[in-house]
Amino acid sequence: MTREVGCCSISAKMAGPGDSQYERAALSIPPAPPKVQKELRAQLKAIPGGFFEMGARKSRFPADLDSPRHKVKLSPYLLSPYAISNADFARFVMATGYETVAEVEGWSYVFHLFLGDKAQNWRSPPGLDWWRAVDGASWAQPEGAGSDWRDRQAHPATHIAWYDALAYCTWAGLRLPSEAEWERAARGGLERRKFPWGDVLLPEGAYRMNTWQGNFPHEDTGDDGFIGTAPVGAFQPNGFGLYNMTGNVWEWVADRFGRYPASKRPLVDPQGPAEGPNRIQRGGSYLCHDSYCDRYHVHSRMQNPPDTSSGNLGFRVAASVE
Repeated sequence: MTREVGCCSISAKMAGPGDSQYERAALSIPPAPPKVQKELRAQLKAIPGGFFEMGARKSRFPADLDSPRHKVKLSPYLLSPYAISNADFARFVMATGYETVAEVEGWSYVFHLFLGDKAQNWRSPPGLDWWRAVDGASWAQPEGAGSDWRDRQAHPATHIAWYDALAYCTWAGLRLPSEAEWERAARGGLERRKFPWGDVLLPEGAYRMNTWQGNFPHEDTGDDGFIGTAPVGAFQPNGFGLYNMTGNVWEWVADRFGRYPASKRPLVDPQGPAEGPNRIQRGGSYLCHDSYCDRYHVHSRMQNPPDTSSGNLGFRVAASVE
């Protein structure tokens, strides 16, 4: 399979005929014992149903198809207050023996500043020389050989493909949120705002999310307190008690990528297009910067093939209200 690149995140591979092997593997994961599934479900936050306005007033990146604003009505649902952490994902792997797409393929993309002097030794995708294709990089070894998830147990699991998130959900008895569920939750009860807390990037000069400060891609000054990922509970939660809904890592959602449906009536519990090769990611990441990838808003979206993995890709989980 050939490999392509996206903007803030990396498209590690183009979806191809062999990719169904990953979906089959994900759906064949044995479920966790009922006690464990009940425990995991109990950690989710209740998100009220109702109407909200979804999408941007006007797209800054038209190819993202994140506009126009449109009304959506959602049923009540549950969402994790945190992205799935390394410790969470390790528990799943130890229980099932699951191997992620990056582990099966044998490599994933790592941001060049995390590789030190060795950054010269790996290939980069055309036009994006800040990414390095690193043999052995995966959630367990985020920078390849010599790195270890145990050094950052409370940080989000990264190098996660959509199929890997599906596998975790199969085990946990949970699901990925729909794109509409993700955005309503990210807004925290606010309407027509850019961020989970309002419209001001730095309210009273305080950082509220983990993004890039400095000269991208050469220097991240870490003014927000972090270079690379931050712990999943960093910064203040939004109005629904959810952490890091923007910045930190891009998060997979269930939907396939496509245009928002043209309808004057509110969409009810939309699930996205029925067909399409790519899946949607939400929220931006620690690499987002207004000079390069201003996609750290509650309405921002990206698309990538479901077998994509990179060092700024993770997920959080959801459930329907029974």
